[in-house]
Amino acid sequence: MTDLWLLPEQAAGAFAERMGGERLLCEEEHARMARMLMPRRRRQFLAGRLLCRHALSMRTGHPPDGWQFPVNEYGRPEPSPDGYGVRFNLSHTDGLICCVVTDGASCGVDVESPLSQESATHVARFFSPSERSELAALPQAERAERTTELWVLKEAYIKGLGIGGRRDFDGFAFAPRTAATITVHDPQQPHGSGPGWWFELLRTASGHSLAIAVEGGRADTVHLVDLTDPTSLDEHFAVSGV
Repeated sequence: MTDLWLLPEQAAGAFAERMGGERLLCEEEHARMARMLMPRRRRQFLAGRLLCRHALSMRTGHPPDGWQFPVNEYGRPEPSPDGYGVRFNLSHTDGLICCVVTDGASCGVDVESPLSQESATHVARFFSPSERSELAALPQAERAERTTELWVLKEAYIKGLGIGGRRDFDGFAFAPRTAATITVHDPQQPHGSGPGWWFELLRTASGHSLAIAVEGGRADTVHLVDLTDPTSLDEHFAVSGV
């Protein structure tokens, strides 16, 4: 099962306070947060780091203050201790923070606010030829929405690969929206396609587009935990024992 946690930004302050705030951060996380000039970015960073600790602890029973996050050669953080065999990934945009947790499968998640027509036109320039053709064939009113979908799918996939920003968006292509399932054609992967990955594409109640990429080849069950209502946090933590 894949866990997907959603924490709206308006609930982030109450969530962070209940989790214990900055005291749970390691030295490196404190340093990163201190370098952020905008208070909003610092709040998002703190909430994201606390959310992943909580999500991992709920999956494993390991205490939230017992996690460390060493990074790989591309800067991707991995949970430590690693004896539980879990993996995670974080994403945030204005209004929403999300975390995905799996039982050992490499994973990625990305969330974005809806693109404007102007932004969508700019972003689409970096897509593959087949994706640009798909967008060109759509009614103009649908192009921004589909561009946002492709954007989050691509970001989630790259994050799942764990290679940071070392892939160009035009180097791999997703099947068109009309396809029966979401698949990716990636010449750099074995056999040239993505049989080893499954994808989930969601639209949240707040209007955000969100994509999950999980290595494994077969669609998994997604367990959604939505922390939208700040007044529900006490009940949630009472159940979780935090």
